[in-house]
Amino acid sequence: MKSLVIDTKDLKHNIRQIKKHSNINEKDDNGNNVKIIAIVKSNGYGLGLVEYTNFLIDNGISNFAVSTVEEAIKLRKAGIKNPILMLSSTAIKEDLQNLIDNNITVTIGSKESAQMVEQIGKEKNINIKAHLKIDTGFGRYGFMYNKRDEIVEVIKSLQHVKIEGTYSHFSVSFFDDKYTNIQFNRFIDVIEVLKMNEIEPGMLHICNSSAFLKFPRMHLNAVRIGSAFLGRLAFRNNIGLKKIGTLQAQIADIKELPKGEYVGYSNAYKTTKQTKIAIIPCGYIDGINITTGRDMFRKIDKLRYIVRDVKDFFKDQTLNVKINGNTCKIIGRVGTHHVICDITGKDVKVKDKAIFEVNPKYVNPEIRREYK
Repeated sequence: MKSLVIDTKDLKHNIRQIKKHSNINEKDDNGNNVKIIAIVKSNGYGLGLVEYTNFLIDNGISNFAVSTVEEAIKLRKAGIKNPILMLSSTAIKEDLQNLIDNNITVTIGSKESAQMVEQIGKEKNINIKAHLKIDTGFGRYGFMYNKRDEIVEVIKSLQHVKIEGTYSHFSVSFFDDKYTNIQFNRFIDVIEVLKMNEIEPGMLHICNSSAFLKFPRMHLNAVRIGSAFLGRLAFRNNIGLKKIGTLQAQIADIKELPKGEYVGYSNAYKTTKQTKIAIIPCGYIDGINITTGRDMFRKIDKLRYIVRDVKDFFKDQTLNVKINGNTCKIIGRVGTHHVICDITGKDVKVKDKAIFEVNPKYVNPEIRREYK
């Protein structure tokens, strides 16, 4: 039996810290509390889409955002009536109709998506709630920040759309302050142009979790929080967030290996003495030793990671698992469905619980989520 265990006490602590950092200490330009938009994409960052969203609601979070139509509809079918923003812009009519019919706030990020939303609004004779997205240097969804005349022309042409917010997305806020400031200034420039043309931009939001912690002046009217709720950030947080989520499984079998025996694929490990091992039915398919890939970085970013890797080479890179309070070394390569750990000299039995440190986002969604 495997489960991803979520410590509700620690999760509540993170929610309190984040609320304190925004709603109590921070005000927007109108003197209102800065809103928190909880990002619950990717199966609720691995904590279970519906369970996690309901937990956040129970702890005072009211606004949510997702990345796919399927996520949005699943929340509505689960009975969640709170405001939900679809973060991806689309011009596909069927997807937009599905979102609109389920009272999901859509994103307009192009002339094509704007025209399709307007068409649906005209056909249904309704005003459709939308947020306007500006691409300030991410290169994905959104109107290009330097196409201001086009943005104004498109928005002024809409008769059946109500713009309730305008936002953008940082690409490297976790380590590149200079580029983050460039993106922020581009965004503010676009907002000023909209206001000069008598277009009300609505609620403004640009901060993701990293920017939320690093750049309080950029909070504007709302912040989008995802990884910070889990306490899993690319840098040391300064408000005491705790890491959420451990993968737990029972030991399936135990055996003795002689000295000089290979362990696992590729013969990457050989025992140096008689070794007692535990076999645990968890592997990389369940999220063990899985990290975010590096293919999204530029040359300069890759150089930074090379320097970091050289430093890490001289550190202890042992992968461990906790069993009965003992730290046990994982030996051999992590398999698809199994890992092997050295339990020599430790009081460990079949069915004892093994506890892995994992990022919940990468844990197999079929594994049960257990809130404790």
